[in-house]
Amino acid sequence: MRKVIASLLTLVMVVALLVLGGGYYLTEVALRPRFERGEEACLAAWGENYPAHKAWADSLYRSDALRETTLRMADDAQLAAYYLPADTTSRRTAVIVHGYTDHPFGMLHIARLYREQLGCNILLPTLRFHGKSDGTSMGMGWQDRLDVKRWIEEVPNLFDAEQQIVVHGLSMGGATVMMLSGEADLPASVRCIVEDCGYTSVWEQFEKELKEDYHLPSFPILHAARWIAQWRFGWDFQAASALEAVRRSSVPMLFIHGGADHYVPTRMVHPLFEAKTVGEKQKWIAPDAGHADAYMDHPEEYTQQVVTFCEKHL
Repeated sequence: MRKVIASLLTLVMVVALLVLGGGYYLTEVALRPRFERGEEACLAAWGENYPAHKAWADSLYRSDALRETTLRMADDAQLAAYYLPADTTSRRTAVIVHGYTDHPFGMLHIARLYREQLGCNILLPTLRFHGKSDGTSMGMGWQDRLDVKRWIEEVPNLFDAEQQIVVHGLSMGGATVMMLSGEADLPASVRCIVEDCGYTSVWEQFEKELKEDYHLPSFPILHAARWIAQWRFGWDFQAASALEAVRRSSVPMLFIHGGADHYVPTRMVHPLFEAKTVGEKQKWIAPDAGHADAYMDHPEEYTQQVVTFCEKHL
């Protein structure tokens, strides 16, 4: 009998170690990935995807028109950003938030859209664990929402006047701006939000990736990863829900998603859109576009959708 009990205990310990090891591995791979963070390499990679904008972006970079700034956050992390004043004095600012393992330079085509079509000043925050910003791990939008809020509060200091602000995010940046939208003390200067291919929640996105990439169910590894992330990085990714934030939001919001997005599945945009019951909302599904490719595949229609929506509120 003792041998049976000992064997059962050993089996339980082995399973527990495997689950904890799997959870730790998931947090390491998902929240601390390795990727290119250098300015020039990121600019070159972006230029290959958006050659029509490369000469414009190169001229900004070489002339130092893209200015750099930093902010010290409440937890003492120093975060970086780039900003670009409009050609003429403007009371409009676009705060543009990049995605997972991306760089602010990966959003320069969107910056050009807002600057040339809407006359906006541009602010491009660098999220934690990216580029020149501090950070021990990805924030997956949840930590980042508060950082972006702090950057929004800094806008009048950067552009010497109170501004009417549109916040635009892509992928993880899209989730970030949706999570931001539910904050009770969101600055009144935020007049509208554009989210492009953001996920409903960190939990649902990780659950989808566990199933598709590793052929594993969410229980128990995702639950273990949640506890480990709380211990290692101090935040709960089960609480990190764009869906719940959008339910609380009254800010006008444009939802964009690629019709053939399999990474953040197109199906996620529909409950997000339905969850928003207060304030104006619009939805555009870019035909046959993959993840984060709506602008690349449909630049004219994308521009029209964004400009028409923002002109109503800025």
